[in-house]
Amino acid sequence: MKHICKAAAVVLAALSIASCNNNKFTVEGQIAGAKDSVLYFENVGLEGINVLDSVKLNDNGDFSFSQDATTAPEFYRLRIADQIINVSIDSTETVQVKGQYPGMASNYTISGSENCEKIRELALKQIDLQAKAIALQSNTELGIAKANDSIQSMINAYKEEVKRNYIYKEPYKAYAYFALFQAIGNYLIFNPRANKEDIKAFAAVATSWDTYYPHAERGQNLHNIAIEGMKNQRIVAAQNADIQIEASKVQEAGVLDIALLDNKGNMRHLTDLKGQVVLLDFHVFALKDSPARIIQLRELYNKYHAQGLEIFQVSLDSDEHFWKQQTAALPWISVRDEDGAGSQRLTLYNIQAVPDFFVIDRGNNLVKRAAQIADLEAEIKKLL
Repeated sequence: MKHICKAAAVVLAALSIASCNNNKFTVEGQIAGAKDSVLYFENVGLEGINVLDSVKLNDNGDFSFSQDATTAPEFYRLRIADQIINVSIDSTETVQVKGQYPGMASNYTISGSENCEKIRELALKQIDLQAKAIALQSNTELGIAKANDSIQSMINAYKEEVKRNYIYKEPYKAYAYFALFQAIGNYLIFNPRANKEDIKAFAAVATSWDTYYPHAERGQNLHNIAIEGMKNQRIVAAQNADIQIEASKVQEAGVLDIALLDNKGNMRHLTDLKGQVVLLDFHVFALKDSPARIIQLRELYNKYHAQGLEIFQVSLDSDEHFWKQQTAALPWISVRDEDGAGSQRLTLYNIQAVPDFFVIDRGNNLVKRAAQIADLEAEIKKLL
């Protein structure tokens, strides 16, 4: 689990790579339209982000950063606010970047490194994929099932293209490593915890890195991820079998069941709420905005519960004791998924980030998800 967390940390940080001897490498260029903005040059390590240098940009947006090269590929990024350009260094090279701010994450050119050029291609493809997925989720004319099917089809096609043209083509390259950790929202596109084919991709890159960079920590981390993924396959297969069994009931129930223990130790089933309008809510109480959101939900519950509204809230908090404390006084159904961010239920409901919610009608049919709802109270009133 430790190494999987390291992998997730690399994704949430939006990867970059580099390789060196004991000499210097340089990343230089111009970011237009960013006068007086601070440009940061950061290392994205397995343990997190480290700021290496920064500069306040002049009228031309000129910058130049130099650092000691390492003996194996390493990841870096250029950042202004939340705009990021991923950079790969695999020698004592000079990489030149020209970008336009705002929007430099997609509006830039890069030269001096094949790896950096390939990483730019991958970053643009990922941005496009995410935009299309959001558009589908937000399309109120599509049903949830149809939208989810379309999104999954896009992701599957994306994975096949990336495996063919970036991962298996040259698995020893820095950009192949980068491709493994792309994500939509906070979720890995290639998930070695849940997908046998994804484990093969991780293993292929790990094997190549063993040959080209035999003592690299990142290569060893890839091996650990692949090995843990293989160990988990029996568990994952069992979970998937359970999901398939429940999926066979969808036509009858209209919604995939969620069966979890509540904060009082009772088994609760989502499908038992047929006859009520249900707000299915995926939540993390440890998040900063949780208290304000709970107040909003309580207002809705107090106003409409007597008319048939129920809230089925699924917590993804890792600390069970903390969760029980936070839910002790809540009047609705509070359950907890101990698998947290790794839960198969998130995949099942295509949850890309939390909080997220769904509205279910009295017939146990999923009606809409959060992205498709402009006014939650109005939607609930309509179903009641």
